[in-house]
Amino acid sequence: MGARIRSHTQLKVYQLAFDVGMKVFDLSKRFPKEERYSLTDQIRRCSRSVCGNLAEAWRKRRYKNAFISKLNDSEAEAAETQSWIQFAVGCKYVDRDEAAVLYKQYDEVLGMLVKMIHKADDWTL
Repeated sequence: MGARIRSHTQLKVYQLAFDVGMKVFDLSKRFPKEERYSLTDQIRRCSRSVCGNLAEAWRKRRYKNAFISKLNDSEAEAAETQSWIQFAVGCKYVDRDEAAVLYKQYDEVLGMLVKMIHKADDWTL
Protein backbone atom coordinates (compact mmCIF):
# COMPACT_ATOMS: atom_id res chain seq x y z
CA MET A 1 0.00 0.00 0.00
CA GLY A 2 2.44 2.67 1.21
CA ALA A 3 5.27 1.55 -1.10
CA ARG A 4 3.79 3.21 -4.21
CA ILE A 5 3.44 6.54 -2.48
CA ARG A 6 6.60 8.63 -2.42
CA SER A 7 5.38 11.71 -0.55
CA HIS A 8 2.86 12.49 2.16
CA THR A 9 1.18 14.85 -0.29
CA GLN A 10 0.13 11.81 -2.35
CA LEU A 11 -1.87 10.35 0.53
CA LYS A 12 -5.61 10.69 -0.04
CA VAL A 13 -6.06 11.50 3.65
CA TYR A 14 -3.53 14.32 3.37
CA GLN A 15 -5.23 15.73 0.28
CA LEU A 16 -8.65 15.64 1.94
CA ALA A 17 -7.32 17.14 5.18
CA PHE A 18 -5.59 19.91 3.20
CA ASP A 19 -8.74 20.70 1.22
CA VAL A 20 -10.97 20.83 4.28
CA GLY A 21 -8.32 22.78 6.19
CA MET A 22 -8.37 25.43 3.46
CA LYS A 23 -12.16 25.56 3.69
CA VAL A 24 -11.84 26.11 7.45
CA PHE A 25 -9.36 28.92 6.78
CA ASP A 26 -11.74 30.61 4.34
CA LEU A 27 -14.63 30.17 6.76
CA SER A 28 -12.62 31.64 9.64
CA LYS A 29 -12.08 34.86 7.69
CA ARG A 30 -15.70 35.67 8.50
CA PHE A 31 -15.23 35.42 12.26
CA PRO A 32 -15.41 38.72 14.16
CA LYS A 33 -12.20 40.57 15.00
CA GLU A 34 -12.59 39.88 18.71
CA GLU A 35 -12.10 36.17 17.92
CA ARG A 36 -8.75 36.74 16.18
CA TYR A 37 -6.64 35.47 19.09
CA SER A 38 -9.03 32.79 20.29
CA LEU A 39 -11.42 30.86 18.07
CA THR A 40 -9.89 32.00 14.77
CA ASP A 41 -6.36 31.14 15.88
CA GLN A 42 -7.39 27.83 17.44
CA ILE A 43 -9.39 26.51 14.50
CA ARG A 44 -6.71 27.52 12.00
CA ARG A 45 -3.87 25.97 13.98
CA CYS A 46 -5.53 22.62 14.63
CA SER A 47 -6.90 22.27 11.09
CA ARG A 48 -3.40 22.85 9.72
CA SER A 49 -1.85 20.52 12.28
CA VAL A 50 -3.77 17.59 10.82
CA CYS A 51 -1.60 17.85 7.70
CA GLY A 52 1.54 18.76 9.61
CA ASN A 53 1.29 15.66 11.76
CA LEU A 54 0.57 13.51 8.71
CA ALA A 55 3.75 14.80 7.09
CA GLU A 56 5.71 13.96 10.23
CA ALA A 57 4.11 10.51 10.43
CA TRP A 58 5.12 9.82 6.84
CA ARG A 59 8.75 10.71 7.54
CA LYS A 60 8.75 8.57 10.72
CA ARG A 61 7.36 5.44 9.10
CA ARG A 62 10.64 3.60 9.67
CA TYR A 63 9.48 3.26 13.27
CA LYS A 64 6.00 1.86 13.66
CA ASN A 65 5.38 3.35 17.11
CA ALA A 66 6.53 6.83 16.04
CA PHE A 67 4.39 6.56 12.90
CA ILE A 68 1.31 5.59 14.91
CA SER A 69 2.00 8.30 17.48
CA LYS A 70 2.04 11.05 14.83
CA LEU A 71 -1.10 9.62 13.22
CA ASN A 72 -2.74 9.74 16.65
CA ASP A 73 -1.70 13.39 16.93
CA SER A 74 -3.23 14.06 13.53
CA GLU A 75 -6.42 12.29 14.61
CA ALA A 76 -6.59 14.40 17.77
CA GLU A 77 -6.15 17.63 15.78
CA ALA A 78 -8.96 16.63 13.39
CA ALA A 79 -11.28 15.96 16.33
CA GLU A 80 -10.27 19.26 17.93
CA THR A 81 -11.10 21.05 14.69
CA GLN A 82 -14.56 19.49 14.81
CA SER A 83 -14.97 20.86 18.32
CA TRP A 84 -14.07 24.39 17.20
CA ILE A 85 -16.49 24.06 14.28
CA GLN A 86 -19.22 23.32 16.83
CA PHE A 87 -18.27 26.44 18.79
CA ALA A 88 -18.40 28.52 15.59
CA VAL A 89 -21.96 27.29 15.01
CA GLY A 90 -22.89 27.91 18.64
CA CYS A 91 -21.58 31.47 18.39
CA LYS A 92 -23.56 31.91 15.17
CA TYR A 93 -20.45 32.65 13.10
CA VAL A 94 -21.18 29.74 10.78
CA ASP A 95 -24.35 28.34 9.31
CA ARG A 96 -25.21 24.90 10.72
CA ASP A 97 -25.51 23.30 7.26
CA GLU A 98 -22.16 24.67 6.10
CA ALA A 99 -20.53 23.45 9.29
CA ALA A 100 -22.12 20.01 8.91
CA VAL A 101 -20.34 19.54 5.58
CA LEU A 102 -16.97 20.37 7.15
CA TYR A 103 -17.70 18.19 10.17
CA LYS A 104 -18.51 15.26 7.88
CA GLN A 105 -15.32 15.77 5.92
CA TYR A 106 -13.35 15.62 9.15
CA ASP A 107 -15.20 12.39 9.98
CA GLU A 108 -13.83 11.02 6.69
CA VAL A 109 -10.32 12.16 7.62
CA LEU A 110 -10.68 10.54 11.04
CA GLY A 111 -11.85 7.28 9.49
CA MET A 112 -8.90 7.22 7.10
CA LEU A 113 -6.45 7.92 9.91
CA VAL A 114 -7.91 5.14 12.07
CA LYS A 115 -7.55 2.70 9.16
CA MET A 116 -3.92 3.72 8.71
CA ILE A 117 -3.28 3.22 12.41
CA HIS A 118 -4.89 -0.22 12.41
CA LYS A 119 -2.92 -1.21 9.30
CA ALA A 120 0.33 0.49 10.28
CA ASP A 121 2.36 -2.53 9.14
CA ASP A 122 1.19 -1.86 5.58
CA TRP A 123 2.56 1.67 5.75
CA THR A 124 5.78 1.35 7.74
CA LEU A 125 9.16 0.43 6.26
